[in-house]
Amino acid sequence: MSGSARRSGGVARSNGIELCYETLGDPADPALLLLMGHGVQLTGWEPSFVEGFVEAGFFVIRFDNRDVGLSTDFDGLLPDIARARLRDRSGAVYGLEDMADDAAGLLDALDVRSAHVLGASMGGMIAQILAVRHPARVRSLCSIMSTTGAPDVGRPRPEALAILRSGTPSSRGEVVAAQVAVGRALAGSGFPFDESRARAQAERSYDRRHYPEGKLRQQAAVLVAADRTSALGGLRVPTVVIHGSEDPLVGVDGGEATAAAIPDARLVVVSGLGHEFPAGVQDTVIAEVAATARRSAP
Repeated sequence: MSGSARRSGGVARSNGIELCYETLGDPADPALLLLMGHGVQLTGWEPSFVEGFVEAGFFVIRFDNRDVGLSTDFDGLLPDIARARLRDRSGAVYGLEDMADDAAGLLDALDVRSAHVLGASMGGMIAQILAVRHPARVRSLCSIMSTTGAPDVGRPRPEALAILRSGTPSSRGEVVAAQVAVGRALAGSGFPFDESRARAQAERSYDRRHYPEGKLRQQAAVLVAADRTSALGGLRVPTVVIHGSEDPLVGVDGGEATAAAIPDARLVVVSGLGHEFPAGVQDTVIAEVAATARRSAP
């Protein structure tokens, strides 16, 4: 990490709620906003990964989405998952559009006019919507292991859904073990699964804040999301779409459809990658984000 890099953080008011955020790097460098996936806290972006972006010349912003970690939760407002699966908007407490507006509000709170934006999984969906709803705020876009919202692409394999829905662990040990099992199930064959790393991540997440209720509301927001294909066709922003060839949760055709929808988007399919960020793929992601950022207007 460069000597000028520095760490900061706190809680920012955004879109009527509070978002817990952290920054790393020199504020004079171009901002990179990281959007994490379903139920994953900002700590899901590993320090070495974040530091790699700083070394590449970015001022990195990571934060807890609403209903996860230390950001505002909507405690007691229960979604109707059955209705949400039918794409009935009444089944959700809020939508991905609200979460995209949260991200735009965080940029406002941090006095950042525009940022390069990287979103993973659900975070990729939010990043896409942020670019559609707030195009002046997005300098470049990276959508990873995500999809367009079209119902015929990016579908999960039945076995991936089965392990996500298996049981309701209660104790710390059970929750950690379940998270490790999920990580193993979502991993591809091209990168060795690091069980000790997965366990350490699960323990950190549990100890920071374990809040499964929020994941239900986020899930409903994903389920009711509209097909973004047409709207993505209107984007004029440098874009890279990265997807694993063996992603069992969001099929690779979801990434292919995203790249096809966005004009001039670059598609990078990583052989043997599942729904994961193994250490062996992080340098590739950093390089692709940096290359895409260089295509943006100064």
